[in-house]
Amino acid sequence: MQIVTTHRNTDFDALASMVAATLIYPDAIAACPTDVNPNVHRFLSLHKTSFNIILTREVALESVTRLIITDTNQWRRIERLSQLQDREDVELLLWDHHTGIGDIRPHWQCVEKIGATVTLLVRAVKGQNLQLSPLQATLFLLGLYEDTGQLTFSSTTPEDARAAAFLLEQGADLDIVVDFLHMAYGEVQKKVLFRLMRDAEQHEIKGKQVGIGVVHIDKHVELSVVVQLYGKIVNADAVFVIFVNEKGGCFVIGRSSVPEINVNTVLQRFGGGGHPGAGSATITADRVVPDEIRQEILTALHEVQCSSALVADMMSFPVTSVLPATPMHQIRQIMEEENIRGIVVEEDDRLQGIVVLWDLKKLRLEKQWNSPVKAFMNRNVTTVSPDALASEAADVMVQKNIGHLPVVQGEKVIGIVTRTDVINYLYGMLPA
Repeated sequence: MQIVTTHRNTDFDALASMVAATLIYPDAIAACPTDVNPNVHRFLSLHKTSFNIILTREVALESVTRLIITDTNQWRRIERLSQLQDREDVELLLWDHHTGIGDIRPHWQCVEKIGATVTLLVRAVKGQNLQLSPLQATLFLLGLYEDTGQLTFSSTTPEDARAAAFLLEQGADLDIVVDFLHMAYGEVQKKVLFRLMRDAEQHEIKGKQVGIGVVHIDKHVELSVVVQLYGKIVNADAVFVIFVNEKGGCFVIGRSSVPEINVNTVLQRFGGGGHPGAGSATITADRVVPDEIRQEILTALHEVQCSSALVADMMSFPVTSVLPATPMHQIRQIMEEENIRGIVVEEDDRLQGIVVLWDLKKLRLEKQWNSPVKAFMNRNVTTVSPDALASEAADVMVQKNIGHLPVVQGEKVIGIVTRTDVINYLYGMLPA
């Protein structure tokens, strides 16, 4: 068995490097420490089933033949798997950007002074001509940006910047990166925020509160997080800020927290775009009049009728269901054959409970596999209606940290929302 792991207090560079290593070593499984940073925990609560990740405590130490360590060169930072350090039959590989003295003595290593460990692995990905999914590219950019301060730390190298460009080409989503990093605010951002608080207009459009501002700037800084913070401070449902630079050009950043206001649709009028909740547009006209742009945004907001995605649009169906008396060994067989992680339990077309892959891990005795599923299923099932907003279902799954959300119409289960469905929704991969 080949295992990839990383350090305790796992940050995004550590997580990204670990996942990237599983691409370089296809037979390897990522084993994540239980102690991760809060923003990484938030990311994993939604994305954990999108990657082949287990916890370090789930690794059968006696079966490990190769251990690949990322983003640390010290055994004391390795959770549980440090017990393998004296095993002569375990091959050790190390990927790290910390060049200080460590006590891990690998059989092979790639250790260089560079901004982020994931940059080294991106180099290997490019060398093998591997294609990344937008989700993988976004995670890798999260790691790269976190450890390089969005390419501003003195440790940043030209290769880090080239790796970031490659990840953007592969579909990395900057809006999602910003959301998970919670970047710090500098003096320029604070001044911009102050001007917005002082001068921006508030409008009520179709029952929603919208803030629209114009800010003149003379220095290029990261401004999307300021726009997002401004929206939270004034409790606006959506905000649009027109930034005018010293040369007369301008760009617009929009943010929306409600499905009724689609930022992407509004900013397409200016040649921009993005996602329903976030987007931007660069306006390159010879003569830019901010007030005209503001008025056109208001016109668009009054005209546009957003067709928000519903649960019915993203749910999976038909639903695999069993009777309460179904033995657990049959549950395991169904999960393996259908490659699913959850099964609904029904009787007389009524929802009785749900059993997920994690419940199977609780079975310790062989005789338990002959017990009925009703003995192990979760009876307190959170459900959702098919006409609920897809965004609402995603929020429920994140808040309750659940991976399966049955869709119920009347008393009958007609579909199910899984983490995969939510990922497809968030990354714009729902079928047209």
